Amino acid sequence: MTAFLDIHLRRNNRALLAWLVLGGLLVYFLYIHPRGASIGVLSAWANQGTALAFLAVGQTIVVLSRGVDLSIGPIMALTNCLASHLVNGGPLELAFGIAVVVLAGAVCGAINGIVVVFGKIQPIIATLATGAIYSGFALIVRPIPGGSIDEMLSELTTGDLAGILPSSIVMLLVLVCLFWLPVSKASLGRSIVAVGSSEQAAYMSGLKVDRAKIAAYTLSGIFASFSGLFIGFQTLSGDPSIGLPYTLNSIAAVVIGGTALTGGAGSILGSIAGALILRTIGSLIFFTGLPPLAQPLFEGTVLLVAVAFGATRLLRINNRLEVFR
Repeated sequence: MTAFLDIHLRRNNRALLAWLVLGGLLVYFLYIHPRGASIGVLSAWANQGTALAFLAVGQTIVVLSRGVDLSIGPIMALTNCLASHLVNGGPLELAFGIAVVVLAGAVCGAINGIVVVFGKIQPIIATLATGAIYSGFALIVRPIPGGSIDEMLSELTTGDLAGILPSSIVMLLVLVCLFWLPVSKASLGRSIVAVGSSEQAAYMSGLKVDRAKIAAYTLSGIFASFSGLFIGFQTLSGDPSIGLPYTLNSIAAVVIGGTALTGGAGSILGSIAGALILRTIGSLIFFTGLPPLAQPLFEGTVLLVAVAFGATRLLRINNRLEVFR
């Protein structure tokens, strides 16, 4: 039992560190907040980070396969714009609208995977190109910010549950459990990680490498659609220009959460912590009176330190399999 816990801790030490850092930042944030520690403050804090957390989850899945998704922000913007047209009306109309939005995200992600796999194009180039296309579609769907989204859904997803937990965090964890946990436990999830660790070894082991890559990008698109929906629940509208800053921040959250950009090792929960850390830093900057323009400086510094730490760790290992220890 002790050996199992030791291995588990070593595999997830960076994710655990991210959660410890988040806990410290959150305690300080609640301490300096004028309203103190209350469910209203916690819900507002959670709402600020949930959209980025969804993107961080999707980005992590792609990075685990040794890829990167630079179109994840544009997919979020496109699905947000679609939601501003479709997610309103009666219960059946709401269900249909949400299903269409999620399907659109999945299709965009699958297209990314197909371009990467069958086009033999580097992921950073492929998703940069497809991201520009998705941004164009978002402008066609919603040329200027506007539209409407059901207010009841907004209250349900951005409020709190029985005055105890922020609804947004509960929704985030439920959707991760529904869409990623079963995949991670199945052969498909193990294939995604194996491809990221060593594509050649995965292929020689009989794993379906192409299917794993396409699945990773498809899941990324699905989680981007959840992010687009949640932004809509917050703003009750659609905006085609919201995606740009989220793309880089999703990569930053992944790195801060302990996932190796070289693929094959990482943690979804760590990336969620990374996303919340970035948003908490932004809130702290606001409440401590620092100029808002300082936020990119702090975020960039955090990202640089996290990347440098990960690169130093990789230089110290002699065998890539040691990343899993």
